[in-house]
Amino acid sequence: DQHGPQAVAFYASGQLLTEDYYAANKLMKGFIGAANIDTNSRLCMSSAVTGYKRAFGADVVPCSYEDVENSDLVVLVGSNAAWAHPVLFQRLAQAKRDNPRLRIVVIDPRRTATCEIADRHLALAPGSDGGLFVGLLNAVAEAGACIDGFRDGSQALAEARGWDVAKVADFCGLTVDEVSAFYREFIAAPRAITLYTMGINQSASGSDKCNAIINVHLASGKYGRPGCGPFSLTGQPNAMGGREVGGLATMLAAHMDFVPDDLQRLARFWGTERLAQTPGLTAVELFAAIGRGEVKAVWIMGTNPVVSLPDSHAVSQALAACPLVIVSDVAAQTDTGHFAHIRFPALAWGEKNGTVTNSERRISRQRSFLPPPGEAKADWWIIARVGQALGYREAFAWQHPHDVFREHAALSGFENDGQRAFDIGALADLSREAWEAMAPVRWPVSRSEAAWDIARGWHGDGRLRMVPVTPQPTRATTDVFYPLILNSGRIRDQWHTMTRTGAVPRLMQHIAEPVVEVAPQDAVRYQLPADGLARIWSRHGVMVAKVTISEGQRPGSLFVPMHWNNQFARQGRVNNLLAAVTDPYSGQPESKQAAVAIAAWQPAWHSELLCREPLPFPAAWHWRRRAAPGVLHYSLAGEASARQWISAWCARRGWQLQVADGGAVWNLLAWHQGSLMLGWWSDAREPAVDSVWISAAFAAPPSDAVQRHALLSGRPGAAVAPRGRIVCSCFGVGEWSINEAIASGCASVGALGGKLKCGTNCGSCVPELNALLAAQRTRTQA
Repeated sequence: DQHGPQAVAFYASGQLLTEDYYAANKLMKGFIGAANIDTNSRLCMSSAVTGYKRAFGADVVPCSYEDVENSDLVVLVGSNAAWAHPVLFQRLAQAKRDNPRLRIVVIDPRRTATCEIADRHLALAPGSDGGLFVGLLNAVAEAGACIDGFRDGSQALAEARGWDVAKVADFCGLTVDEVSAFYREFIAAPRAITLYTMGINQSASGSDKCNAIINVHLASGKYGRPGCGPFSLTGQPNAMGGREVGGLATMLAAHMDFVPDDLQRLARFWGTERLAQTPGLTAVELFAAIGRGEVKAVWIMGTNPVVSLPDSHAVSQALAACPLVIVSDVAAQTDTGHFAHIRFPALAWGEKNGTVTNSERRISRQRSFLPPPGEAKADWWIIARVGQALGYREAFAWQHPHDVFREHAALSGFENDGQRAFDIGALADLSREAWEAMAPVRWPVSRSEAAWDIARGWHGDGRLRMVPVTPQPTRATTDVFYPLILNSGRIRDQWHTMTRTGAVPRLMQHIAEPVVEVAPQDAVRYQLPADGLARIWSRHGVMVAKVTISEGQRPGSLFVPMHWNNQFARQGRVNNLLAAVTDPYSGQPESKQAAVAIAAWQPAWHSELLCREPLPFPAAWHWRRRAAPGVLHYSLAGEASARQWISAWCARRGWQLQVADGGAVWNLLAWHQGSLMLGWWSDAREPAVDSVWISAAFAAPPSDAVQRHALLSGRPGAAVAPRGRIVCSCFGVGEWSINEAIASGCASVGALGGKLKCGTNCGSCVPELNALLAAQRTRTQA
């Protein structure tokens, strides 16, 4: 009470179950009395929420996964679905095999794995998507293909009128022919669906970009029927559930808003006189307020904002100065957990029991398949106990997640009668047994007889709305000091900030460290050697990454994965480079682009280190860490010699040292009572060692001098076949093995799967398998 409710905040996650989310929102907004509960979903899809609410009057995704299969034209924009949504991507790929007339267009500055199934790839300038879709609206109007009857439709068309093909081509960095061909294809398609995600949402004008896409579908009549519509794909397993329970600071539970009727209704239902009356702080605002000392206590649940928020240094400084930081997590060591005063051990995904909602509004049961370890508890349980300790025993008397779900469902139908789109009131009376056995169901699931009609929307006048959009370029503007645009994104085998996937050795074999993809022209211009290290810096910070030269990268731009952090690399966080610029309507930060510079870094030495425990490296060393079977694997680099430091560190432990000194090449093995404790391989260039083979020696040390000598070299003898770069992480299949199989006659992905198993599990390596097959065909034809 000393500082008031506005001095308290929660920061939640799309990886919470709906029951967890509901409990957190109820405690913060309903009984602490402030709306300062936001979520990392703000960083993913709050612009999509804003777009839907402005168009339909409610946060309603108007499409289903079946629409993707039933369309004539699928447009993917700002989405590398092959890596970020691999199950949906495989479904789309199968739909194309089943229906060769299905056309697929990929709109992305990079040529990604998703382009492998595309009929058309538009490699537009980063951040220019809004201009492409505003121009498409103008093209639809000029073709006489518009339907009317929308609120603000004439204003939206008037705003688009000046965006002819030539202007769009100039704005997007495309040719007139590329733009015209796409527009003709969209207009001619009887059914079209647009799939969009972070590349659209994570922008300072993300809400307008979402509405530019929605406008096109409304005006062309390609919505509200099979195979059509604007389909926002969420990135986290329960970002949608968080939206349903009011997990964002700008909404109330059950899709209600901060308006008098909804506030009174929710206060009656919860039986509270402390309900927050105004929206709270959104994610970027929240941590800025912590930094200013206005928020004095923050509870962070299942997320890692020091890594995921822009301007990471400022977030770190804010948490370091915050009087009370509480963290609920499953990982003992995270960049955010470093600042925690109190830690709650939460349940991991396989230990949770509750419900989640996917991108197509389908609610599914999440059933635990592992027992909780130690003292770990469900998030809803922890929150309820805190609520009871604050004196609200009756409001938080739940004994099981089923109790929370029933209350959540009852609230959705409370005084609804078709006035609110989200309604699962018919599930409020499910028995415990029925809830446990509940099959996936798509909302609404209502007791009301009121018609649920997306074509009428929820604005109250029976009309959908088109939003006038003026395209804006990215706020990341280049100049002579920062001449390149950086684009951040996901890679195939990592998830968010790697707190779990980073601990799995086989998921580190595809891309094992921070990389920067560079176009060949830029590699020449900035003298960047392939596989060398580079420093990348912006007005806000610096990072170090390994250079990958990619023909699929647009000249003038770079790509860096979003995942790495201080647990896995020194200076590996891409968000160090990002400004805390947000969309004015959604509060979502522009996490996709930054203006940067790049230069090669050539250290005096490189080393590969495998060991059993973390080492306290000197501050001047650059390091990257990955999990290997049973050990830790570091890649290191530096200026001053490292030999004396590593030798002394081993000697202090009384280990026996085996050294090979070949000038620049200097290798060391450390032994203790016959067990290998540490291996160090260094050179002026990055040493080529077989870490998987070396890892096995930690569990089963070599028994003779010849094998030990091979181990000291870091490479097995000729009897052990090399695998090359890992392509299929599920089965550990390397590029060399795949090329050998192709050379022996495997001419399809199916044949490769039959021989090596690659591509037969999750399917995310299938685009790379196709690329290797195509490369082999090219070599054969040459």
